[in-house]
Amino acid sequence: MAAIVYQTDKRSGITYAYRSVSYWDKEKKQSRAKRTLIGRVDSVTGKIVPTDGRNRKKREGVVPEIHDLPAPPQAHRSFCGATYLLDSIGEKLGITHDLQECFPETYRQILSIVYYLILEDSSLLDRFEKWASLHKHPYGKPIPPQHSSEVFAGITEKDRHRFFALQGERRLEEGFWVYGTTILSSYSETLHQVQHGRNKEHDHLPQLKLALVFGEESSLPFYYQKIAGNIVDSRTIRHSLSDLKLPEHAKIKLVMDSGCYSEDNINRLLQDRMKFLVSARISSAFVRTELDRIYDTVRNFENYSEDYELYCKTLRTTREYTQKRPHKGDTLKERRRIYIHYYYNIDRAADDEKAFDRWLFALKREFEAGERVLGHEELYQKYFTIRATPGHGTRVSVKEEAIREAKRYYGFSALITNEPMDAVTALELYRNRDIAEKAFNNLKERLNMRRTLVSSEQNLDGKLFVQFVALIYLSYIKKQMQVKGLFKDYTLPGLLDSLDLIECLEQPGKALRIGEIQDAQAELYHDLGVDPPASL
Repeated sequence: MAAIVYQTDKRSGITYAYRSVSYWDKEKKQSRAKRTLIGRVDSVTGKIVPTDGRNRKKREGVVPEIHDLPAPPQAHRSFCGATYLLDSIGEKLGITHDLQECFPETYRQILSIVYYLILEDSSLLDRFEKWASLHKHPYGKPIPPQHSSEVFAGITEKDRHRFFALQGERRLEEGFWVYGTTILSSYSETLHQVQHGRNKEHDHLPQLKLALVFGEESSLPFYYQKIAGNIVDSRTIRHSLSDLKLPEHAKIKLVMDSGCYSEDNINRLLQDRMKFLVSARISSAFVRTELDRIYDTVRNFENYSEDYELYCKTLRTTREYTQKRPHKGDTLKERRRIYIHYYYNIDRAADDEKAFDRWLFALKREFEAGERVLGHEELYQKYFTIRATPGHGTRVSVKEEAIREAKRYYGFSALITNEPMDAVTALELYRNRDIAEKAFNNLKERLNMRRTLVSSEQNLDGKLFVQFVALIYLSYIKKQMQVKGLFKDYTLPGLLDSLDLIECLEQPGKALRIGEIQDAQAELYHDLGVDPPASL
């Protein structure tokens, strides 16, 4: 298969034309390409001017003009198996249709870049032209790096939110939606929302926070929002909820981790009558006060879950929420029904108690040795009784009541929801939030977004959107692989590579011809919810 490939020298700004011939390397088991320099592209006429291979024009008459060169073969052979899979998924999920509605001029370019990001694991866009010459894809032509930047810059906020709305109408489901955040580090400090903040990966670069919403049943991402990197999780929901004004909005149900638990967030969710399930901090005064009501009965045998090896008990209660009404100049206060699911883990309680005892002994030795730490003075007073005795010096004894109080809530955890359900169901639902964690891993690792390199707001917004679209495809594939048990035999890249080997032949005036498809490949298509390709 031969094609003409254009490449611009970044130092000189000159664009050169190469004849690229692709072939299959049996030894390395991968597609390869051999390039031969044809000439340089005239910046005025756009014609190709032949060179002698050292970037100098040849003397007239020595080499024929470009129109005298042999014409490329009429037949065009390319790899199509994996891109056909993505075509089918795009049609099935309505991605292709919705992109065309929102970006009629560039949706094919967007799809081709999305396909490249999915199939070329963690590769930079500089290698897109080579990939495009070897694969059948929606745009059908190479996209130079400078053109991809123009595509990113042309993705407006209005069109992005229209796409979210169209996809949202397709994704509305009766199940819960999982909400989570992740950190994307950046090498640029000129971007507005790139700020220094706390980073659990201990990356010292400034960062950007990304909030994602997933369907718990479908595992498909529905919406994302870019947030300043220095805003803590407990404040991000307020910003995201303001943008989730879509049809059937009242049916949204969010599953959130403890980072999203705050008085303000719970108040806002109750005020908006949104269904939620959130991990509550056991240190919360409200959570502890309610637990004290049933503390002695939580560890009854009837509350033991053999599957999860812990005790579970649900408490139905109410919680006050407030709503300021500027038009009336007052604050409305009401109480709403909620459910608190308490869990007690014996092993976790024992581990916490051992760790506390070790810490307390170290604190006592520190004090008795006369090596008191200024920052520990309150702890000395809280846990020790200190007496000075004649002839015996200072004696230190522990305050047993203070220690019992410190250990009282070890082994306990809690989930809060305003949706009626039993404690085990709530726990299973909460543990399914790893959908978001897996999606974040895809975003950072496979889609090459751990550290962003873009330096303009428009390009960053556009690239994030394209990465998000790619994430929808990856989430669908991973979900199907889990349902069909394919991870026993394949990794996600391995599955895509096995389909990528299928070739097709395009000839002017003739129907597309698909190469041989093995039984195992056909079965993979069926497992992924797609009919295998056939010659048209």
